[in-house]
Amino acid sequence: MLIEVVKSKIHKVTITGANLHYVGSITIDEDLMNASNLIENEKVHVLNLNNGERLVTYVIKGERGSGDICLNGAAARKVIIGDVIIIMSYAMLDFEEAKSFKPVIIFPDTKTNKLI
Repeated sequence: MLIEVVKSKIHKVTITGANLHYVGSITIDEDLMNASNLIENEKVHVLNLNNGERLVTYVIKGERGSGDICLNGAAARKVIIGDVIIIMSYAMLDFEEAKSFKPVIIFPDTKTNKLI
């Protein structure tokens, strides 16, 4: 049996941009992607702590060290610059493997979106 478990989590980063006229996705600083074990085009859930919005999109690589967190396309309507969000991805694992699996969870500085 396979079950879905949390694979990666970026806990509390601040929205730095919202680009309505982009194709779609969430742009994430490459440093944060690497630290949280996310890859480009990976499906993620975005939870907005300011307004309760939850959405699903995919990751595009942002400039390394920039601190960029930008929602693009229709998702841009779900945030405003300065909102604090959580980004999570999931993986399907065998039930027994899932029991010992440890997700990668990072806690960046919410003022700079840089790793602490």
